[in-house]
Amino acid sequence: MNVICVVIDRLHVGMVGAYGNAWVRTPAMDQLACEGFTFDQVLATGASTAALCRSAWRGEHPLSEEQAGEASLAELLGAAGVATTLLTDDPDLAAAPASHGFGQRIVLPLPGAEATAEDVDQTHLAGCFARVIEHLDTCTGPFLTWVHLSSLGRVWDAPYDLRARYAEADDPPPPESATVPRFELADDADPDLLLGITQSYAGQVTLLDMGVGALTQWLEESPVGRETLLVLLSARGFPLGEHGRVGAWDETLSSETVHVPMMVRLPGVSSGAGRGQALVTPADLCPTLLEWWSVADPSPGVLGRSLLPLVRGEADAVRDRFLLGEVGGETALRTPAWYLRRTDPPRLFFKPDDRWEVSDVADRCQEVVARLEDVAQEYQQQLQAGQLDELSPLDETLLVGPD
Repeated sequence: MNVICVVIDRLHVGMVGAYGNAWVRTPAMDQLACEGFTFDQVLATGASTAALCRSAWRGEHPLSEEQAGEASLAELLGAAGVATTLLTDDPDLAAAPASHGFGQRIVLPLPGAEATAEDVDQTHLAGCFARVIEHLDTCTGPFLTWVHLSSLGRVWDAPYDLRARYAEADDPPPPESATVPRFELADDADPDLLLGITQSYAGQVTLLDMGVGALTQWLEESPVGRETLLVLLSARGFPLGEHGRVGAWDETLSSETVHVPMMVRLPGVSSGAGRGQALVTPADLCPTLLEWWSVADPSPGVLGRSLLPLVRGEADAVRDRFLLGEVGGETALRTPAWYLRRTDPPRLFFKPDDRWEVSDVADRCQEVVARLEDVAQEYQQQLQAGQLDELSPLDETLLVGPD
């Protein structure tokens, strides 16, 4: 059995059809959701590349101390006879210490386009997916191919017609630049400015979907592909003006940054779509893939949980709380019913109803804020002690919200 894990940095969860978007065309990702299992409540451990590496490859939380000498996911699988390969266009990720455990590292060229491409085949993403499929054609198994693509946050070079298709007849033409924007929206900003940026981003997501379609076609046509599990997720989202900001603002744990899509497709096509509301994090990938290959987890229960019981319908949840954040930055606590951002003053949102954190109810629910703060402090203490299995039970209000 084999695994392909595709991580798309800066993919906004609200721009994928399987997550409720009816505007952007993402047929390949929607088909993937129909054939596999979609996780609705996936939270990035933190908002940096380093946080993803620690959580997904080592099963560690970025708020905990790094464990020197601990084997990475790739090292554990390599020792079990699984061929491991990392393909990425992110040089920082390729240089991360945990990446050294991969048996092969293929660093793809950085995107360098300054203008939109004339043709899909000339785009950076198309080149990346072509290189991935070229590599897969050489694989015999068992193998783990980990693909991490950063271009949604680096260049928007999709052909202009892909963004123009999202403009209505009375809209101004979308911008022509391939430069990824990053700025704060002024209170009196022209609405057409954000509209054009959103159309440009939508065109880039459509380009991405074409690459996903090429990959799923390979899975269906290749004998090796038909024995391969596919994981598709985002490392972090891309703010599109939800809180007055556009672009890569990683110092805040707003939902448009840390709430990310994730889908799992088992080998072959399943009989129907599966979907779950369980609280999931990239740290769960490490124990999931170890279980997939029946490799012993050296640190069971420390942070990640295998997701295979959820995919198989054997469980509905793997945790009832999760603490997000990195040392020196903002932290936040999520339960099934609440999202507490531990800022000054704290902000509280009712989940999953308030998807984009529009209504801060901290002033009206001060008792809930205080109780969640106690839960967050205990979580951090038990995290440092490596005893997350010994957390105190949550009461009903923190699990399901007010009556």
